[in-house]
Amino acid sequence: MQRDSAGVGERGAANWIAGRLRDGGLADVAIQPFRYQRTYAGAHAAHAAAGLAAAALPGPAGRALAIAGLASLELEGSGRRQWLRALLPKGEGANVVARVPAAGVARETIVVVAHHDAARTGLFWHPRLARLSAARNARRRAIEGYLQPAAAGFALAALPWRATRAGGAVLLAAALAAAADIARSPTVPGASDNATGVAALLALAAELGAEPLPGADVVLLSAGCEESGMGGMAAFLARHALDPARTFVIGLDTLGAGTPIQLRGEGVILTHRYAERDLDRVDAAARAAGLAPPPRWRLGGWTDPILARFAGLPAVSLLSMGDGHIPEYHRRTDTPERVDWDCVDACLALARAILRTAAGASPGTR
Repeated sequence: MQRDSAGVGERGAANWIAGRLRDGGLADVAIQPFRYQRTYAGAHAAHAAAGLAAAALPGPAGRALAIAGLASLELEGSGRRQWLRALLPKGEGANVVARVPAAGVARETIVVVAHHDAARTGLFWHPRLARLSAARNARRRAIEGYLQPAAAGFALAALPWRATRAGGAVLLAAALAAAADIARSPTVPGASDNATGVAALLALAAELGAEPLPGADVVLLSAGCEESGMGGMAAFLARHALDPARTFVIGLDTLGAGTPIQLRGEGVILTHRYAERDLDRVDAAARAAGLAPPPRWRLGGWTDPILARFAGLPAVSLLSMGDGHIPEYHRRTDTPERVDWDCVDACLALARAILRTAAGASPGTR
């Protein structure tokens, strides 16, 4: 099943997931449509084009345009303010939202989110490029933001000297070419990213349907349009009023890459950090369940829980990592036979432990 963002594939995947949840005995299951872009490439290309115009425009006007373009690109890539999206063509995305009521009085709402759309590939995601920095990434437990070269182009375009503006133009032209290549590239199979997260979501749904959590309602969100810019998560947060004092968001994304991790921060340019108390909550749940606390990484992209964090909600994002890079990431080779299923099981065990400790139950009861 090709799961293109805001396309027929995403909507077909949403219908399939909703059917599986209902067949598993969950009564409160809904498909919630929304409008969003089919790729992030259009918004990123428009920013790069504005940067090229800024580099060609001398004087204060060019510098002001470069600075404004850089700020806008950061807001776009992080998902905090995607103002340009209102001007770009949209497709129809679909979220699947299921609710499992608490056993007894609900004191907390736990949202578990995994996206069901798959990414477009492109030369930028070639595995040789990923492996170039893998050793450095592993030492630092950090992957730099993939829009940082474009950000450097904007910064150079904002300087008053012709040579620096020319250098910035080169970087921005490369960013424009990369966005155009991604826009024309096909959607990948997306087995690890993120059919694994959906599989874990369905497994948790089956367990919760048989044994609801004491004291906690659980919302299972299979989100669309994550790959095109977190559109499904934004639509969910806009539609559902969640109390920060009574909500905890757990993200499951790309679980079959090698070793379970949690994100200490993420961002395509700047680093946006998760709260230390929420990261500690994951470590405590892991230890209580007899599991190793997951290493903390900085990811140079985005995951749905960061929008919850921006909305003031406690949130964590669980992923997996290979040897300093994510194998098959955004590649046509992201197929089921290349998924590390032992890693998926380990990530599922960690998610289960977080759920049960968040609800005040013992994680060792399963």
